[in-house]
Amino acid sequence: MKKIICILTALLLLCPLTVFASEGSTGEIYNAVKKQLLECPVPQVGSIGGEWLVIGLSRAGALTKEMADGYYGNVVAYVNEKGSAKLDRNKSTENSRLVLALTAIGRNPENVNGYNLLQPLSDFNFVKKQGINGPVWALIAIDSLQYEIPETTAKEQTTREKLIDYILGKQLQSGGWALGEQEADPDMTGMAIQALAPYYNRNNIVKNAVDKALDFVSATQRDDGGLSDASDSPECCAQMITALTALGIDPESDERFIKNSNSVLDCMLRFSLDNGFAHDVGGEYNQMSTEQAFYALTAVNRLRESRTPLYDMCDLLMEYDLNLDGKVDITDATLAQKAIAELETLSLRQLRIARANSEGKVEVTFVTDTQRYIASR
Repeated sequence: MKKIICILTALLLLCPLTVFASEGSTGEIYNAVKKQLLECPVPQVGSIGGEWLVIGLSRAGALTKEMADGYYGNVVAYVNEKGSAKLDRNKSTENSRLVLALTAIGRNPENVNGYNLLQPLSDFNFVKKQGINGPVWALIAIDSLQYEIPETTAKEQTTREKLIDYILGKQLQSGGWALGEQEADPDMTGMAIQALAPYYNRNNIVKNAVDKALDFVSATQRDDGGLSDASDSPECCAQMITALTALGIDPESDERFIKNSNSVLDCMLRFSLDNGFAHDVGGEYNQMSTEQAFYALTAVNRLRESRTPLYDMCDLLMEYDLNLDGKVDITDATLAQKAIAELETLSLRQLRIARANSEGKVEVTFVTDTQRYIASR
């Protein structure tokens, strides 16, 4: 399975997205930033020049094999040096970030030289230790390839339900989220929406919470397209753009998020330079701002290409390979039939491959499609 994902990823890397190419300055900025990021040194483990760089370029179909291989080598060395799957005593986001990056390049975060980077995320008390950030990014990470949450020997087992409930419980009366109990900020609100987005159409409680958050964003958006945060930044805009695209919303066409003909994307582009983004309008090149703005632009591009959202990496899985053995044969069709007859229970990843409906049921059309695929080979 690992080899197949790597091959598929390599093929995807050869197919850069092109939607922005015909959109004037936006396309020019996107391509210029992509070129700049491809000239960066081999990514290291870290929030700058590391995982977000890898994720952005990978999901844009632009990361080179040399960068991907070099990054993975750095991850292995980093984890070996730590000598533990838990990369930080207090910050579970260190694990979540690596899980996302490794998934994006087709590597298995469940076995990095013997270390399972998902294991620490199974300790709910550890995940909560970082506040709202921990559960948000843990949920995004485990949902990126529909990973099963490992069992833990800790006091409290992490489950998707607990992560969702924790995030919902931190929503403020205004509809947004914040790092503390203060006024809601669009940065954290965007991240929370990203985590909840996969559940929007199959959980009414989540849907109501996200709708309330979207109303907050729309109501507080400024005439220049910017968000309510007084300390505006491209990073803040990037989180909201990524959140909207995770819900299938194009920030440049949904009237709820366009004020005085300006969108949040327009606002983010005010921070653009010839080769990247600045943290302040008119400022100098900033690597963090550039990486986050780039992956937000990639998220928009993926939406317009009808591809999966930025953090939904199930597009890397082999179609019809229901038993995850790296090939498609009659076993997969049989497994689907057993699932329909409720003689077999499928994992979340398998259900995703089988295009299960909102109730988690596999339709007979999937069996037929699988059989046709096998017969056509």
